[in-house]
Amino acid sequence: MWRPDDRTTKSRDERTPELPDVEGFREVLMTCGRRRCVTDVEVRDAGVLRGVSAQRLRRELVGRRLGEAWRHGKWLFVPTDDGGPTLVWHFGMTGSLRCCSPDEPIEAHDRVLLTIDGSRHLRYRDQRKLHGVRLADDTEIERITDGLGPDALTVRAPEFRELLSGRRRAVKSALMDQSVIAGLGNLLSDEILWRAGVPPRTPARDLSETEIRRVHAGMGRVLETSVVAGCVPPRRSWLTGHRDDSEPMCPRCGWPLCSNRVGGRRTVWCPQCQK
Repeated sequence: MWRPDDRTTKSRDERTPELPDVEGFREVLMTCGRRRCVTDVEVRDAGVLRGVSAQRLRRELVGRRLGEAWRHGKWLFVPTDDGGPTLVWHFGMTGSLRCCSPDEPIEAHDRVLLTIDGSRHLRYRDQRKLHGVRLADDTEIERITDGLGPDALTVRAPEFRELLSGRRRAVKSALMDQSVIAGLGNLLSDEILWRAGVPPRTPARDLSETEIRRVHAGMGRVLETSVVAGCVPPRRSWLTGHRDDSEPMCPRCGWPLCSNRVGGRRTVWCPQCQK
């Protein structure tokens, strides 16, 4: 059952940006900067830069237009024009992109500000600074994506079955492994497994064909709704909507939810619905 030490404490790494959040950030970027020129770059905290200095970031971006942003898993890629480098974002545990008016007050965790056409700010906001911003050429982009599994939005049922088959680790851990399937995080994985009726600790290789089909179908439904919302929505009809309740109950059967750690991550499930 629910462990007392989990009742009121939100795991610090639980609500991290997942595929739907990053898809939402892509929309923010497209609305704020697509086909528009970067007229200034202000790095307020170089601690979020990865493999690039503040001077080089400014030199490479100012005067260039941002192209069509694309996403793979939790990574966001933004090409620039005239043969320039690709701007790459990874949002770690607390990162986000905001499109703001230049006169809007700058928040304490706004680390990098891109001025777009002199009329708006694209702000990278990040409290913990675990990942951040980098520039990449085609070789570097290939290196990043080669280390990732297929994007969770594109995985068909036969490929999904092949990705999970033979893996000894818990299915929850396999779903969250970005080298297996890119884009799923803690909340999505718990929601998907709850909908599929699969216990999170079940070894992936022990799943039946029926269970694999249910997990894949649950993934599709959860992602479809979450991408529209731009996050994993805390709906009261979803497991996600109850995980932070003081006495969380399953929205399907009303049984008390369990909480423990699987693969080092706080995991919530229903012992009745996920037998």
